[in-house]
This record gives sequence, structure tokens and C-alpha cells, in this order.
Amino acid sequence: MSLLHALQNTTQPHESPYRHWIVDRPLDDGMLTEVGKTRVGSGGWAYDGTRASDNGGGGINEKLRCYIEKDNVEHFPGLARLIDQLLAPDTISYFEHILRRDLVGTYLRMEVISDRQGFWLKPHKDIKEKLMSFLIYANPWNESEDLGTDIYDADLNVVKTIPYRDNIGYLFAPGDNTWHGLEKKQIVQERRSLLVNYVTFETDWKLPERPQVRRAA
Repeated sequence: MSLLHALQNTTQPHESPYRHWIVDRPLDDGMLTEVGKTRVGSGGWAYDGTRASDNGGGGINEKLRCYIEKDNVEHFPGLARLIDQLLAPDTISYFEHILRRDLVGTYLRMEVISDRQGFWLKPHKDIKEKLMSFLIYANPWNESEDLGTDIYDADLNVVKTIPYRDNIGYLFAPGDNTWHGLEKKQIVQERRSLLVNYVTFETDWKLPERPQVRRAA
């Protein structure tokens, strides 16, 4: 099943405390396997409640995430297919429709993330350069469903937790009220996920320009 097919047929909208969507099985088996098996560090980090802790914020040893870029994409044939699908006009149009955002001139960023025991995330809203955030879980180790993203109201009270299930995606358009994070929880082995963003800053993957409509002479 393609990403677009999953988006069109399994997406469930939610309005509270802000508009977001849950997508069932957005990845095919090959993509999901790559997310679960990608080598991302080996432990021993000092977590500070941010994703930047592996980039000067206290992390040690190896990085906590692996960006899929042109210099390594050949090692990820499944995720290369996903990139092609995320750059396809029909998929972009679908996202533009539900997110109510114009994605022309933006870029795709994709990263495999590995969270280990001790990791947590402060409530945050994402940087303004992110026009879409799409987090897809890979849970081959049968970790607790409670390890999904926590969603907060304006007073930073947890109002719901996205179930941490294998091949479930959580999608939203970052804005002024899209508070989310991860409370301190028990991670037995690993909390693995794939983060997909459409962003305004340059990456290796630029979205195609919208075709020009030719007018009859």
C-alpha cells in the first residue's frame, strides 16, 4: 500500500486540543523494517528534554538520529521510495488540502530517531520553519503504547497520548497552539520513529514546482 493510499483511506482527523490526524500503516514492510534497523547511536547520552541534545546540548558518543540525505539514501531503498512518494504532486496536494498550507517552494526533511531510557521532551510547538510534522512509530520491541507523543492544552496539561503502535503516524501543522512532547517514561529497549517534515529551509529534497497552466491562444 502506498503512502497516498494510506492517507486517503486510513486517516482519522481529531480536533482537540488542536487539529491533528492519525494515519494507519503509512509505511510498507520494507520502509518499516529500515526504520527499525537503521543504526542510530549506541547509548550513553545526557538527555536535556530537547531533540538537540545530540548536537551540542549534552549528548555524547553517537548521534540520536539519522537524516536521510543524498549521500546516504542509497543504503535505504525503502525510504528512498518513501521520499519519491512524499515528493509526488498527488501526495503534496493531499497534504496541502488537509493542512491548509501552500507547500510550493518548500523542502522535505526525513530522519530516523532512536530514543532510549532517560529520554524525554519538554512541551514545545516546533519551529516556525516546519510547515508539516509527521511522526511515524516503529515498535518491533513491543514497547508500551504509552510511549507515544503526549499532546498538551494551552495550560500545558497532558490531554491525550498518541498510542505508540507499530506503523502508526501522527500528523499535524505546527502552529501557535500545537503543544506536544514526551513525559518522562520507562523505555525498556528503544523508542524508534521516523520524522517527516516539510520545511522552509533548504535540504537535499526540494518539492517540485507546481506546473504552469497554459492558456489557450
